[in-house]
Amino acid sequence: MKRLLGACALLSLLAGCASTDVIDPHGYDQTGVASYYGAKHHGKRTASGEAFNQHSLTAAHRQLPFGTRVKITNLKNDESVVVRINDRGPHTRGRLIDVSRAAAEQLGMLRSGTARVRVQALDD
Repeated sequence: MKRLLGACALLSLLAGCASTDVIDPHGYDQTGVASYYGAKHHGKRTASGEAFNQHSLTAAHRQLPFGTRVKITNLKNDESVVVRINDRGPHTRGRLIDVSRAAAEQLGMLRSGTARVRVQALDD
């Protein structure tokens, strides 16, 4: 029953933010550049409507549906983290995904600010 209610809530959220740009996450597997955002955006509203928390494991992606869980792997050091998509972005050309500060820390990319990563959608 909880899953059904969660699915209905997610569908309602997606309907409100419906866009022809949203893609099916099944099988999503891309490589690109990740960056992170933190204190400057902490507490501000995300595109999904929730407040951004730099200490949560979340991320912004241009096309994946809100609520999608993805595994991000830093290709330089092989560190990985699972995050939930809750925002739209990145807004910088050439970037694939923006991660929260907490996710960036786990990926070992705080010093550099960016990293070459692999992003894989997880099936729940």
